[in-house]
Amino acid sequence: MRKLIAALCTSAALFVGAPAIAKVPASDFTLASLKDGNLKLSEQRGEVIMLNFWASWCGPCREEMPLLNDLHARYEPVGFQVWGVNVDANPQDAQAMLNKIPVDFPVLFDSKSDVSKLFGVEAMPSSVFIDRDGNVRYVHKGYRTGDEAEYKKIIKELIRE
Repeated sequence: MRKLIAALCTSAALFVGAPAIAKVPASDFTLASLKDGNLKLSEQRGEVIMLNFWASWCGPCREEMPLLNDLHARYEPVGFQVWGVNVDANPQDAQAMLNKIPVDFPVLFDSKSDVSKLFGVEAMPSSVFIDRDGNVRYVHKGYRTGDEAEYKKIIKELIRE
């Protein structure tokens, strides 16, 4: 399964702006979160989830965080959630960054990169969009100013399904 998701994640067809042509079941996981106890992906069926993998040392991650917080606030009432998955080996590094750039969405800790490996994450930040049925539909690697417009298109598409 991991190899299949990693292969699909590198497929141009799954990148932001491209049509979704494959539905791959997202690997289930449970991670500890900053405020919400343990969160399990499979318990979120019926919701559209954006897994955003980030690290405190990543400049584009810091730039993207407030935008993700805005997306979460705007679309949460219609069944969308951002889950920030921090990959720092030391969770205190993540906490220090969040003290400067607070967010309202759940922040989970993947300090051993187990979940990052499940989803074939190779770049920071990386976002994985999961539909209401628990399928990976889009993957976006990196962040550049303006990418949030493409995120909105994907979110709207997935919440309408």
